[in-house]
Amino acid sequence: MSPTATAMVSAAVVIAAMMLTTWVISVAVRNASIVDLVWGLGFVLVAWAVRITVDGNDARQWLLVGMVTVWGLRLSGYLAWRNLGHGEDYRYKAMRKQWGSRFWIVSLVTVFALQGVLMWIVSIGVQLGQVPRTPGLGVLAVVGVVVWALGLGFEAVGDAQLVRFKADPANAGTTMDRGLWRYTRHPNYFGDACVWWGIALVAAESGLGAFGLIGAAVMTLFLRRVSGVTLLEKSLVKRRAGYEDYVARTSPFVPRRPRPPRG
Repeated sequence: MSPTATAMVSAAVVIAAMMLTTWVISVAVRNASIVDLVWGLGFVLVAWAVRITVDGNDARQWLLVGMVTVWGLRLSGYLAWRNLGHGEDYRYKAMRKQWGSRFWIVSLVTVFALQGVLMWIVSIGVQLGQVPRTPGLGVLAVVGVVVWALGLGFEAVGDAQLVRFKADPANAGTTMDRGLWRYTRHPNYFGDACVWWGIALVAAESGLGAFGLIGAAVMTLFLRRVSGVTLLEKSLVKRRAGYEDYVARTSPFVPRRPRPPRG
């Protein structure tokens, strides 16, 4: 098997094994939300599986593995700290109500398999960027690291600001519009997109890894139009006081100065 095929198959096997195991556990504990906890971790496992099975350029391989590991462990750790002990997320509760006794098998396809396929597509750059033995790291890799660091900062700072906001009982039911949240309604999603564009740029410098730009585009599309901003805001408008005004003055994704209040 060629190094390219080895990388892609290794990633697929790791993802399938992780998602199947997580699904079995979710059925046992009746909580499909645990799939969110392994999302970041799955990319980490993919990066390391390819690193172990493919002999590419050491510097690029370790850089890609390091970038994915730092991002993935932070995300999974944060979500575990935030969500464990709080029951199943409302999204999965709604699906469970819709499908009733069939949810256990429906969730295998609509939740776990679907996220597994998406993970494999998004991680294409991490897979293929580790294959070529082309010489070291250059300007494109430096730009990629800068974009990645910007994104990681947005995610981490945005999450920390939201945690502090929610910890104050006086803010219950109100809209977070401070710090980074003043400039974008979703600094964590914007940061996530930047992380993957940064990883894609590092991978693209290898030549073959340029296919990773597809993964970054898919991740951005889902964050902005599918499972991120669009899905979340349908419920926030109903649950948060003043959210419609916040939407009117604040960018949904890319940070910018707020618009003046509607007069």
